[in-house]
Formats: sequence, structure tokens, C-alpha cells
Amino acid sequence: MEAQAPTGVASLGKTSSPTALEIPGVLTVHDLSTLLGADPIDVIKQLMRIGQMLTLNDVVEYETASLIAQSFGFPVKPTEEAQRGTGSLVISPDEEEEAHLEPRPPVVTILGHVDHGKTTLLDAIRNTNTVAGEVGGITQHIGAYQVLFKETPITFLDTPGHEAFTAMRARGARVTDFAVLVVAADDGIMPQTVEAIDHVKAAGVPLIAVINKIDRPDADQDRIKRQLAEHDLLIEEWGGDVISVPVSALKGEGVSDLLENITVLAEVSNLRANPHRLARGVVVEARVDKSRGPVATVLVQTGTLRVGDNVVAGEVRGRVRAMLNDQAESIKRAGPSKPVEILGISGLPEAGDTFSAVSDEKTAREMAEKRIRERLAESGQGSGVSLEEIYSRLESGEVTALDLILKTDVQGTVDAVRTALAHLNTETTRVNLIHAASGSITESDVLLAVASKAIIIGFSTRPEPGAATLANQQAVDIRSYDIIYELVDDVEKALKGLLAPVTKDVVEGIATVRAVFGLGRGMKAAGIYVNNGIISRGAQIHVLRNDRRVFAGPVSSLKHFKDDVREIRAGLEGGIVVEGFQDYAEGDILESHVTEQSE
Repeated sequence: MEAQAPTGVASLGKTSSPTALEIPGVLTVHDLSTLLGADPIDVIKQLMRIGQMLTLNDVVEYETASLIAQSFGFPVKPTEEAQRGTGSLVISPDEEEEAHLEPRPPVVTILGHVDHGKTTLLDAIRNTNTVAGEVGGITQHIGAYQVLFKETPITFLDTPGHEAFTAMRARGARVTDFAVLVVAADDGIMPQTVEAIDHVKAAGVPLIAVINKIDRPDADQDRIKRQLAEHDLLIEEWGGDVISVPVSALKGEGVSDLLENITVLAEVSNLRANPHRLARGVVVEARVDKSRGPVATVLVQTGTLRVGDNVVAGEVRGRVRAMLNDQAESIKRAGPSKPVEILGISGLPEAGDTFSAVSDEKTAREMAEKRIRERLAESGQGSGVSLEEIYSRLESGEVTALDLILKTDVQGTVDAVRTALAHLNTETTRVNLIHAASGSITESDVLLAVASKAIIIGFSTRPEPGAATLANQQAVDIRSYDIIYELVDDVEKALKGLLAPVTKDVVEGIATVRAVFGLGRGMKAAGIYVNNGIISRGAQIHVLRNDRRVFAGPVSSLKHFKDDVREIRAGLEGGIVVEGFQDYAEGDILESHVTEQSE
């Protein structure tokens, strides 16, 4: 029997102009099928097509429900409840009615190599604040601040670097409108600069290139422009679309030109938001203050946040007891693009968590509890993609290229592998190197892979311990090779759909050798401290010294104090004997490896 559409909702196929559906912030799959007047099985199939395996009683949020409704031919709009902030946390002016949108200040992140003057430029921008009327008008650091330039507010995010920038993006937060890349005119593009460029490209954020330290006698602006061009950043005066601004941050020269360009770019970009609703935005940072308790710096992206509002930030909730701006002044409200510190939350959210002001305490509690349940249900499952499944995603049109992050032992190998992979490009499939550099695989690489849904390829190099652990948590596929034709062959097979599922090596734990003990008859044991994960009896132990593997073998004995144990967990000490190995040294790193079937 055909499901009937609810009153006021047009049934599928019965009109050429379907009625717009009002979709609440949260509803079950069953409720969604009833709202659409569609067979629940058809709704579940549509959910499967966008990668969501749900049952009738599972809950979907506004953004997912709206996608499904549109696939059935319905225009949609959020209900009042969803507009109050209990629905989608993806910030987009497209969700708002045109009449409610107003211009908002731009949000800018400054990135670059550590020694190229980023901090000096941030200080120079602070001192250019024409409203403060004094040097050093900013009296406290809250990770974000706002200045006025010719009566135009500009918000700057002061992140520790591109890792934080991408960590926030990996958590689903689009926090910046423009990125400013700082390059020293006397030094040129450095490896960290290249990483920043690749992270900004992956984020799809417009970039302004700042050539700093132009006052140095050995400054060479043309060389910097050529280097930028080599990384596909062609400046405007050379016929490209990248704005280039020469500055001397130390002397304050060119800073006004930079701010002028930011305001022009903001005007062209037509940045808008709805200030007439409950606030939504993103957490920039959070900390515990000894006298004030948990404090979060948040960036309001839409709506207006007010003292007294009930808020949910990630998995924590609270009521805004007080708000402080970047000059440590108490304020009552904060509109779009305004960074503020808020007091009154129950715990510490993570950087990149979305926050939302809601109508009452009950709603805040329910939303926080729902997010905790979702995290526990997922139990650490990441959102990565494996090399084996890339072909089906290419076939379905979900992706148009195989996104890779390439790390090699030396810089010369990067170009060799890049050239070999370029030969695999065809009219229908291609390999896209999001980032390629020499060195070990770092946590920054894994975060970039999470944010970009990319696969990491290591050639004659290996993951750092923290990167391996993070990759396991986030289900990021790391492939290691020592022979170039095997690397190219696997990528080619993935593009053609010929790569069969294989077993993969997983690092389940990492420990440090703190002491070496003699057991008699020339036998030795290592006293260890488990840094993270677990060391288990059935694992293969890789012994690392000076970041190089010196031995690999199975566990023959594992003890916690005098007891034989099956595993030792993070934060505990124990003793271990690796079969066939006696040459332990204090400071050695022991990695516990297990083999799992790739899914």
C-alpha cells in the first residue's frame, strides 16, 4: 500500500511543483519517510547512497534529512525549531532567508614558516587598530581578536600553525574566510611553508601572499614570486589570481595595504550572516582558569550570542554567565564573526567543536547527551578511505580523483614518485597529490588526510609513533613501500579496481625502555613504560633506535610486576622479553604491531 503524504505536503509524482517541506532539526528515519510520503525502504536506500547505514528508528539531523528530501524532488526549509539552533551545525547563509542576511566581517587566519615573521605581523596588525587609539590595545590573548580598519571590522584567528588550522577543519569546522601566507623575502619558501600551502589548498580557502622582511638587504621579492608560481600560486601582476602584498612587519610598512586588500576581498566575496537568530559557531580554544573554571574562546558565525543563553559546545553544555571580548571587556552580546570568551560551560570542548545557543536548558542537555551517545556508538571509528575501496568511489562519482599524501625519505625521491604517478592519469581517473614532501609521516599529515579523505603513501619512510596511533583512531590508510614499482602498481590497481583486500599492519601500542635487566645465562629483559595503546603478548615488537628499526620479533614474555599478563596498557610499567633479541638500551622505542584484515 502506498504511503500517504501528510496534509499540506504534495505526494511524489503528483504535482510538477512540490510543496516546500518544513523539516525539524532532528527526526527519525521513519518520521522522515512519513513526512515525504515515501516508502521507508526507498528512504533507507537513499541514505545508503550517501554513505549512511541507518534503520527506521535511527535519528537524522536537518542537513541529512534535507538532502534526502531534495533527492525525492522536494524543496525544503527548516522549522522554527531548526532555526533556533537544534538542527544542522553546518554554517551556511544558504539556509537563511535572504531578507535576514546582513554583511559580516571577514575571518582571517595567518599561516607560514615559524621564523618568517607571523607573530611580528600579528603584532603589527594589532597596532594598526585605529579604534584602540593606542599601541598594544589588545590586553589579553584569547586565540582570536578583532580590529577595525577604516571602520571595517576584521577578525583574525591566531592559531599555532597549519596543524591547528587543519585539525579544526578535520572536525568539520569551516572557520576562516581567507588565509594569509607569510613568506620571508630573504629566506624563501621553506618545507613548513609548503605544508601550509597544501593545507590551504585542501581547504579551498582564498589565499593572500604576504612577502615579509622586505627591508632586509638580501630580500628578493621576485624569487619569492617565482617560488609561489612553482606551487601553482600565480600572483595578480603575473596574470594570476593570488594577491601579493610586500610588507615589513617589523617596521609596520605595508600592513595597511594588507588590511586594505582583505577588506576589498571581503566586499567582493559578499560575506553575510543572519544576526537575528540564536548563535551558532565554532570553538577556537578552551582552557581551565583557576579562578573562573572552564573558559572557551568561540567564534560566532551566525546569529547573536547573549549573556544568559543556553549553549552546547561539542559534548559540553552550560549557560553563558559572562562574555569577554579580546580587550578583556565584559560585553552582553556578540554577533557574526565576533570572537569572545564565554564562562559558564560544564567542561572543556575541543578546538573545532561546533557550538550552538538553544532555547532552553532541557534542549541543551538532550543535544549534549545525544552527541555523547553517538561518539560512544561509533567507538573510535574514523572517516578514512582505504586504497581498496577507492575504485568503487570513483565508479559511483563520489570522488573524481585519488587523493594522496606522499612522504619519502629524501627530497629527490619526491619528484621521482610524483613523475611516476603522473603517468597513471587518464581522461576519467587521475592521481591528485595533496601534499608531497620528505621526512617521516607526522600527525599533521594524518590530520590533513582526515580533512581531505586522502590516503598516505610512505616511500622508504615510516610514521612517527603519534601519527601511527592517530591514523588507527581515525581509520586513515597509510601504505609503506620501499620499491617504487610496487607503489605505482598498487595505485594503478586501485584506479582500475583490481586491488584486492589485504592484511595491514597496525600499531596497537608504543612503549619506552626505561631499564635493562639481566635474567641469567645471557638473557636480558627490558623494563618498559607504555606511552599509549597496549603492548600485548601476541604482538610483533619492533625495536626502534634513533628512529630506525633495529629488530622485529614476537613477545616471549610479558610481566606486570611479577605477574605474567596478556597485555600492558598505557600509563603502566612492566617487563618484556622479545624473542631473539638481547641488545636493549635505555630510550629504545618498542612498537607493538598486530595484523588486521583491511575492510
